[in-house]
Amino acid sequence: MKPRGCFGESGVDFIYFVFVNILMCTGNPNLKKGLIVREPFATLIAEGKKVWEIRKSRTNVRGRVLIISGGKAVGSAELVDVLGPFTPEELGQHADKHLADVDFLRQYSGGKPLYAWVFRNAEKFKIPRKVRISRGAQVWANVVVEDE
Repeated sequence: MKPRGCFGESGVDFIYFVFVNILMCTGNPNLKKGLIVREPFATLIAEGKKVWEIRKSRTNVRGRVLIISGGKAVGSAELVDVLGPFTPEELGQHADKHLADVDFLRQYSGGKPLYAWVFRNAEKFKIPRKVRISRGAQVWANVVVEDE
């Protein structure tokens, strides 16, 4: 069975879309799930210093994912759980896990509930690995690691 979205969608760069879909539909082992995170938080996750990534939604993704920032995979970690919903004040009691202050969380949440994506077994790469990532990806991306 082909993954949903294989071939025939429009509205994206056709050549890149076909390339990524061929990889996805043929079960390419180099295709990996990547979470896009801004620095310095991406490196902190990869180093295992930030074990909760705070987001405005849940995710069903579990398992080892690449941590991506600036078009490069800085490391990987296992996404093992999603906790919440939380208020910024509730998350403030766990600042040692997510490394964000309550004022930032209030502004980020915009009054909406927040969720903690729980990571473990992080691994920072000695040299960040360049990845091919689809245009427009903002949270999750199916990526191919170019120098693996």
